[in-house]
Amino acid sequence: MRQSFKLELAEARHMIAAAIRKSAEIGVLETVCVTDEGGYPLALERMDGARVTGPQIAWNKAFTAAGHKRSTHLFNQPPNGPALPGNEAFGIQWSFDGKFAVFVGGFPIVVDEEVVGGVGLSGGNGEQDTQCGIAALQALQELLRGHRVLVAADIKK
Repeated sequence: MRQSFKLELAEARHMIAAAIRKSAEIGVLETVCVTDEGGYPLALERMDGARVTGPQIAWNKAFTAAGHKRSTHLFNQPPNGPALPGNEAFGIQWSFDGKFAVFVGGFPIVVDEEVVGGVGLSGGNGEQDTQCGIAALQALQELLRGHRVLVAADIKK
């Protein structure tokens, strides 16, 4: 039997706080969702004034990143993004009752080589969502000294 790391509420809140700090720094109103390995929310926060659609979109991105173990934008990255027309996963975004997100803003949370959750962001453009997502992953890395946390935009496990 192998042991695995389990993401908890305190870590999720720590990640969200870092993403919110970054979003305030760059001047964008974000919604941030952190999920467990199954894509179910541990914590979700929508900044005052952020879009009312943000919570569902952020959750969809985190759900997809956790469950499919890759950054969501990689699905549509030319030329081999699997969700692009003509490629093997074209149409996957209609899976899971439309909950599968194939655009920028969702990142798997990888600790000690294992996907333990996902973080999804909604509110900024792709670059802004990515900056805030990286800030969340960096915060987890700093919190979990002694564990290896993957901090990158392009994650595919």
